Amino acid sequence: MRNFSRLMLLLGALVSPLAAQAFSLPWLNKPAPRPSVPAASPAASEHTDALPLADRILVKKSARRLYLMRGNTPVRTYKIALGYQPTGHKRYQGDGRTPEGHYFVVERSDRSKYRKALRISYPSTTDRLRARVQGNDPGGLIMIHGTPTEGREKRSGDWTFGCIAVTNMEIDEIWSLTTQGTPVEILP
Repeated sequence: MRNFSRLMLLLGALVSPLAAQAFSLPWLNKPAPRPSVPAASPAASEHTDALPLADRILVKKSARRLYLMRGNTPVRTYKIALGYQPTGHKRYQGDGRTPEGHYFVVERSDRSKYRKALRISYPSTTDRLRARVQGNDPGGLIMIHGTPTEGREKRSGDWTFGCIAVTNMEIDEIWSLTTQGTPVEILP
């Protein structure tokens, strides 16, 4: 029993950061190194330092721009395509509008028919209620995605059914700079 107690104290000392200093094991206190982000576009290769992850995605529909934000500073800016009926908040499935409001990335898929896709949390509870009051289905599967894996890379105008589209090279970069749970703010 006495040896068991000593073993438990030793194990506790090995995992405790304070004990690591006492035992001169500084490697226990070091944070894990953050992986560097590979450059996915010419814009990314201009910087020699690895970019930090974005803490939110900001979409300005009227400007047709998506911004990866770190604090109040845009880390990256992308030209976007929206739903084929871009003005106004999405009201129901099939209206061709891109939603407006505060959402977050709920799923990341690299097996999408649009190369890669970040699904956002639309519809919110408010979106569902608004649609039901009007007797409509709010729709869903709103994503930030690239262009179709089959077909043309270059698309012009607003061509999605309510999603936010960028080029395939850009979705690769956005993918590498965001995570599941990243907040998404979509402004008119």
